[in-house]
Amino acid sequence: MNDVDSTTTIKLAELLRHPEDLDKLPALKAEFLRKKAAVDGQLRHGLKDQLEVTQAGMTSITDGQRTVNLIKDEMMKIDKLCAEAQNMIHDFPHINLVAQTHRNFEQVEKMKRDIDTFQQRLDNLEYLLGQDDQDPANQPNLLQIHYELTTLREIREEAVDQMERASDTSTELIENLRLDTGATVQDYFARLDDVIDWFDNHVGEACINLIELVQAGNEGMVVRLALVVEEEERTDKKVKALQAAQREYKDLASRLKSIATGPKQLRGYKDKFLASIRFVCQAKMDAANQSFLEDPDRLEKSVKWYFNNLNTVKLGMENLMPKKWKIFRTYCNIYHELMHDWLLARIEDPELRPPQMLAIINWVDKYYAKMQKLGVPEEDLSPHLIDNRGAELVREYRQVIIKAVEEWMDRMAVTDKKNFLERDENALDTDENGYFRTKTLGDMWRMLREQLLVASNSDRTDVSEGVIEAMFRALSSRQRMWQSLAEAELAKYALPTAEQDGMQALQDWLVTIANDQIACIDDGDQEVDGTVSYLTSFERDITPLVSAAYTPNVTAQIETLRNGYIDLGTTCIKIFTSLIFCVDFRAIMSEFFTPAWYSSQRIRAIVSTFQDYLADYDRVLVPLLQDILVQELADELLAHYLSAVRNKGAKFRRSDPFTEKIRDDILTVFGFFEAYPIGPEIKIQWRVVEGFVSLLEADKASVPDVYEQFKLAYWDVQIGWVEAVLRSRDDFERSMLNAVKARAAEVNVERGLETIMSKVK
Repeated sequence: MNDVDSTTTIKLAELLRHPEDLDKLPALKAEFLRKKAAVDGQLRHGLKDQLEVTQAGMTSITDGQRTVNLIKDEMMKIDKLCAEAQNMIHDFPHINLVAQTHRNFEQVEKMKRDIDTFQQRLDNLEYLLGQDDQDPANQPNLLQIHYELTTLREIREEAVDQMERASDTSTELIENLRLDTGATVQDYFARLDDVIDWFDNHVGEACINLIELVQAGNEGMVVRLALVVEEEERTDKKVKALQAAQREYKDLASRLKSIATGPKQLRGYKDKFLASIRFVCQAKMDAANQSFLEDPDRLEKSVKWYFNNLNTVKLGMENLMPKKWKIFRTYCNIYHELMHDWLLARIEDPELRPPQMLAIINWVDKYYAKMQKLGVPEEDLSPHLIDNRGAELVREYRQVIIKAVEEWMDRMAVTDKKNFLERDENALDTDENGYFRTKTLGDMWRMLREQLLVASNSDRTDVSEGVIEAMFRALSSRQRMWQSLAEAELAKYALPTAEQDGMQALQDWLVTIANDQIACIDDGDQEVDGTVSYLTSFERDITPLVSAAYTPNVTAQIETLRNGYIDLGTTCIKIFTSLIFCVDFRAIMSEFFTPAWYSSQRIRAIVSTFQDYLADYDRVLVPLLQDILVQELADELLAHYLSAVRNKGAKFRRSDPFTEKIRDDILTVFGFFEAYPIGPEIKIQWRVVEGFVSLLEADKASVPDVYEQFKLAYWDVQIGWVEAVLRSRDDFERSMLNAVKARAAEVNVERGLETIMSKVK
């Protein structure tokens, strides 16, 4: 309360801060009175509602109590009336006993009549079943048989139930009754099971042939079958309800006769009906599986029945079956589940072959498209046909092809490496022109073409592109392998202690490998014979298989491979030439520019050896490489010739005719190479010797100027070689070298293509 007063005082202080605020008192009073009246009205209205709710609740409680009391009074009256009635009727227990006896007698009499006619009715059923055996496609007696059979089942179940609940002499007589045949009641009913089995066979046969019945237009038979199954389904629901009631309300169920009577066992006709649908589909799936394993391309054709059956159900069966069954949806679910299980089993099969995997990959989209035409969208089919493993299968299928390519190329690489290192001549061959070739070259490209065909059969660019990328890697790896092997062999022969045995076989292999590279890229004269190189043919094969986005990559990769083949072919020729100088000319080249050089004709011996080599390999080396071989021989000789200034004992004396001797060597070289088409180019290349001679004969003061001119003409000349040239002069002084180095620091040259001086060390 104090808090409220304090709050009120604070608010009044805020409203009446100044003396003139006292004039506002009438207006404030009127406003507060208005607000108070509004609050009082709301309180009165709320109080009224609350009172009404409370009053209604109390009235309901009172009425409920009154009703309970009335019920208790009525129950007491009924109990009193029952007691008084028994007292009023002195013979009531006897009357009740007579009534019960009469009811039991009627039941026994009815059961006796049923038992007496049981065999006759069974005979009639067998007769009707025999008639239906003669016309299995129609079975005109199906409904009558089912009705009679249901009645006989109820008779047997009632008799068995009576025997199980027997408690007096009358029912014991029934249990021990012996008929004219001498059989007990239980034995008497055994024949019914045979008739039931006969009937079930008829129903089962109709279920198995249900699709054919619809396709044949036998709608009457389909409807009769549906009525039988529907009635049995209804009976099974009652049995299930009875069993549930007996479990949950055992005491009540034992006291109520209506619950204790009726069918006791589930017959499961609806489950058997669904099982027959599954059985028919599974049988056809098994046949389709065998066809698929034999020829995966026939997958769509082998399951054509699948969609024909579903279409038959949709068009011809839905209006013949109970709507609550949703028969088309039921068929779709069962069929889809079996198709899913079958495809998953194939996918999980460790013996699944790539063509089969491809067929499954391509089948998924076709399957959903066909189901869409039947009015069943993909989202209504669960689970996914192959559990969304399409991308995984594509990767696996692609990897199978890639693995085949890699394994094949690896085996070929191992074989080629072994043959190369062992110099196996049996691994070499010649083409139609007599040029050396390896036997594996054609096999390699043939294998690639076959694997491309496998990839193209997938009709998937992601598969083709992955395989093509693997082929590019394999081809590039093969190029690197050959170059590595060739360079390793050259390094062995370059050692001073290397033996010369087997060099000719190595040179044969080098020529063969070089020829192979040219064969991969040489298209020849297409207009004349129409032939193209292996690489061009490969490019034509892969271009249609890739997407537009991947095409530039194909172009770049093909160009890289083409350049790689050119480089590898040239490298093999260079190594071939280097081997000549490492082995044949090792001793000769060490004598150049020494005193022995002046009186010898070493250069003539070299060109004579060149002539022998060119004559030997002219017939087995492809024309495109012959000019390269000549060029490499000339360049290698020039590089070694200029590098000979480093020979031990090399010295140029002013008094010796070294200029004339160098000129004589050059003329000898020109005389040999001018017989070849590239002779003029070789002469231009050898002009570098003029600069070499200028460095040798220039006076000391002019040496820096000569060096500068040399440097401007050959930007990659090394100062170490220039120093070796200057030191070979008999008038060498340290000042000459210092002046050259000083000029080298001042000269600025533009880098360009490598010149012959890049090879001169």
